[in-house]
Amino acid sequence: MTKQEILLAAAQVFGEKGYHAASMQDIADAVRLQKPSLYHHVKGKQELLAGILDQALDMLIERMQAVVTQDAPAGEKIRGALVAYQRAMAEFPDLAAVLLLEHRSLDPARRKDHVRKRDQFEAMWADLIKAGVQDGEFACEDPRLAAKALLGVANWTVTWFRPNGRLSAGEIARVNADLLLNGLQTR
Repeated sequence: MTKQEILLAAAQVFGEKGYHAASMQDIADAVRLQKPSLYHHVKGKQELLAGILDQALDMLIERMQAVVTQDAPAGEKIRGALVAYQRAMAEFPDLAAVLLLEHRSLDPARRKDHVRKRDQFEAMWADLIKAGVQDGEFACEDPRLAAKALLGVANWTVTWFRPNGRLSAGEIARVNADLLLNGLQTR
């Protein structure tokens, strides 16, 4: 049994039950270990939650970095970043649910580290928007607020997206990109 397997199982349990309702016994059962054996691998739920959040953000930052470094206009990068983000959330729904819905359950010391990494991820989006403003592609007074709005739209798909639904994660991302980049008004 690897720690990675335990983290993925914990993400599934937290995603299904919620962090507070999930027990270490639930996680031990999910990985078919005795509870004392589980404690050989991890100290407790907080360690698992922090590990899940780190894993999710590390993956998202890596995927975002691949988009940011492309030689493309900011609008194309925003589209690419949204597609990469939505696909990651669809590919790893348990990690996404824990990242977006359970981060407030971290104890204060761990929350501080998480917020630092989350802010790094958000800054990547704001920097893309700033670049678009500097290039004259976007008109935006507050890129950081715009990044939060853009992420808010993308984040909440975790609550309603269905893999067998009418649109794929990539198609939803493209629709969201059109909405966010072009607005609702006709030109």
